[in-house]
Amino acid sequence: MQIRKPTVAGQFYPEDRETCLAEIRQCLPAEVPGQGLPVPLVGGLVPHAGWTFSGALAALVFAAVKRQRGTVGTFVVCGAAHGYFGSEPVVDGSDAWETPLGTTQIDAALRQALLDSGAVIADSGAHRHEHSIEVQVPFIQHLFPDAQIVPIIVPTTKSALGLGQALADASLAHGGLEGGKSANPQSPVFIGSTDLTHYGPRYGFTPMGIGSEALHWASEVNDRQFIDLALSLEPRHLLANALENGNACGPGAAAAVVAAAKQLGAQKGVLLAHTNSNEIMLREMGTVSRDSVGYAAIVF
Repeated sequence: MQIRKPTVAGQFYPEDRETCLAEIRQCLPAEVPGQGLPVPLVGGLVPHAGWTFSGALAALVFAAVKRQRGTVGTFVVCGAAHGYFGSEPVVDGSDAWETPLGTTQIDAALRQALLDSGAVIADSGAHRHEHSIEVQVPFIQHLFPDAQIVPIIVPTTKSALGLGQALADASLAHGGLEGGKSANPQSPVFIGSTDLTHYGPRYGFTPMGIGSEALHWASEVNDRQFIDLALSLEPRHLLANALENGNACGPGAAAAVVAAAKQLGAQKGVLLAHTNSNEIMLREMGTVSRDSVGYAAIVF
């Protein structure tokens, strides 16, 4: 059996099982109000920084899925292409993924269906050092211990839109939706992993200069463009806007999930939370930085 070993445990999240569990419980919200959540809930967008910064927002999305869906057979987790430079979405060819919480199986049948559709290619090497998917897996393992995963790195190309269509087709073929109101537990949930605007000298992105006003623009204007396009289910415009304005590091992953949600009948997205690393640093550490990264939690 080919098992993909964790590569950022101990960096982005704890490498010790008990510490990992404790941090997940700390990240999870005390309660997720059901009012306003999509019915059915078919997917979401999560950030992927270290859990100190993004864990609470990622946990919010997975907790919303748990509230609405209860049981999920498979999560298709679309990640950013930080170190993969191909033009086609690439699915991991491993049999399972390992984290400090144990091993999660790959849904081989769904992976094969996506391969047969031509929407993805397979390459385990592309996934070896990508963190944007790995940091989501412990949340899935804790809340959905029986779930399988399909990890896909999605580049910022129009192939993301084709993947979205293939994901929707696969959902209908592997469980579908019941009556348009409640999701079959066997229909997969789609997760897109992306952070938002990386602003400041550290990232080489300072179109509005440096300082508090520039950071406010990054969050309230640049991030917001991406968020609004996601909420209004505009995957093509979301992808183009991200390329033009640099407001996401995983726009392909997000566009694929937004496209799939739209094809499955979603009417709009729901923003659960939006923040940035500077706000978190000020709240948790009492300090600020010249640099900031935006994070959003959205469900469809």
